Amino acid sequence: MRKMRALADREGDTLQIGPYKLENTLILAPMAGITDKPFRELCLRFGAGMAVSEMMSSNPRMWHTSKSKNRMVHLSEKGLRSVQISGAEPSLMANAAQYCVENGAQLIDINMGCPAKKVNKKLAGSALLTRPDLIEKILNSVVAAVNVPVTLKTRTGWDLDNKNCVQIAKIAENSGIQAIALHGRTRTCMYKGEAEYESIRAVKEAVSIPVIANGDIDSPQKAKKVLEYTGADALMIGRSAQGRPWIFREIQHYLATGELLKAPSSEEVKNILLGHVQELHHFYGELEGLRIARKHVGWYLKEHDLLGEFRRSFNAIEIANAQIDALQDHFENVT
Repeated sequence: MRKMRALADREGDTLQIGPYKLENTLILAPMAGITDKPFRELCLRFGAGMAVSEMMSSNPRMWHTSKSKNRMVHLSEKGLRSVQISGAEPSLMANAAQYCVENGAQLIDINMGCPAKKVNKKLAGSALLTRPDLIEKILNSVVAAVNVPVTLKTRTGWDLDNKNCVQIAKIAENSGIQAIALHGRTRTCMYKGEAEYESIRAVKEAVSIPVIANGDIDSPQKAKKVLEYTGADALMIGRSAQGRPWIFREIQHYLATGELLKAPSSEEVKNILLGHVQELHHFYGELEGLRIARKHVGWYLKEHDLLGEFRRSFNAIEIANAQIDALQDHFENVT
């Protein structure tokens, strides 16, 4: 079993995981159905130091579906290629990790944080927090199976009465996990209420591997506050980047200078959004791409389309080029 420790280099605002040194300490969280290749590369362009792929099932029967193939990383991708895997059987998780590495992954992330019922009913995701014994077997198996760094993403516990993140973090460190990302909610909290950071602080004090704080980091000021309070080595940003990939640029600038950047102009938002939608059309094909584009457009424009009128008309469009035309017309009318 490998017991190599990853080191956090806070002096230069970087994070090192195994042999890999990130450009900064801001990471795009893995989100199923969202952090595909177009979105990962967009967030990297706007300042994310690393972008983690969508969750991939450890079930080998799923690997060759078009959905799974789109979730796989490729050698041509920019940045550190991190792939998240999910499952509850140690041998299948180990095999999935090997498969991902063979197909270009430079880092394997293990999902023990997803609260979705369809994942938890298979004892995967955050459901594993009720089984520390099984967690240890999975982590040991995956770490032993690959020659790349393995990281873990998890939650504070199963529910408010059963927070065991410190125990899980120690198991992870002893198993050779090289960084742990902790969302400041329990499984039963889902995404409700506010994330808490006391547990992240406790984990940081309990282990020597890098700890990455996650949950409700939605502004540069909040990012600084969470870093200072928890002592975390890095931040992981998920939902706050939806429709706002430039949040990484904003946070990085604020952490470096103490100054807030101006919000992007309407023209810049238009260009970012049009480029994103066109890339979705190209990556998925026009039919699937235009459907996936709908949710992203809704996120980008939620503050400017409060009544949802544009979104309703946009979601009815069934031709890819017509989506582009509609967006161009929309921005001409609002500027």
